[in-house]
This record gives sequence, C-alpha cells and structure tokens, in this order.
Amino acid sequence: MDDQQVQVRIDKWLWAARFFKTRSLATKAASGGKVFVNGQRSKPSKPVMIGDKLTIHKGPVEWIVVVLGLSGRRGPATVARTLYEETGESIQNREEQRQERSLFYAGQTMPAKRPGKRDRRKIREFIRKGE
Repeated sequence: MDDQQVQVRIDKWLWAARFFKTRSLATKAASGGKVFVNGQRSKPSKPVMIGDKLTIHKGPVEWIVVVLGLSGRRGPATVARTLYEETGESIQNREEQRQERSLFYAGQTMPAKRPGKRDRRKIREFIRKGE
C-alpha cells in the first residue's frame, strides 16, 4: 500500500461506500454532526482508517459500521459493500425501526384520486371549523 491508500477523507469514504449519493451530501453530513468516528464528531476532512468505528445518521436511520477497506473512488455496490461491516446491534436496531415505521403507516391508505373542487371546499370548511 502506498501513502494515499493508508488514509482517506471521511466524506470521500462515505461517498465511495455508497452511504450518500453525492460527495457534497457526505460533506454536509460530516460537517453537520451526522457522522461520528470512534465516538467523536468528525469533520469532512478527517481521515478514516481501517478498524475505525463509524456512526452514521441518515434521516431516521442510524448505521454503526466498522471500516474494513479504504477507497476514495466510487465503484459498484458490490465493491462498496466490502469496505465496511455493519454491527449486529445496528442491523437489529434498523430492523426494529423499519417495523415501527411500517406499523405506524399500516392503517393509512392513499386516496383513489385527487380531491375535486367540491372535496377541496369541504376540506377547507372542515379546517376552518377547527380554528
């Protein structure tokens, strides 16, 4: 390994490991306090090394992963998946969160069509009565 492969910026690694679609989103997440390296809040330029434990908050989901490989280039998803290993605790927490979200939205159904003029008037009237 040469010196460039020993460490990679955290924003590049997050992008290469496909946690974020663009590098700018990865940079915003790292600078916005959504990424922690070994329990410490990180900046986008912080180098990540093999063996580091990352906590990544992406929307309502939290990932806890251990870095297994380094890459500054975005490749296929199969290669990106080999760059990290998700902890069992993280997998279990994400599964529980997924089930909670599915139960939360279980009783809600989308309407068959958009409301018409008469329906919109009824909705506005109903909302105004609540004020």
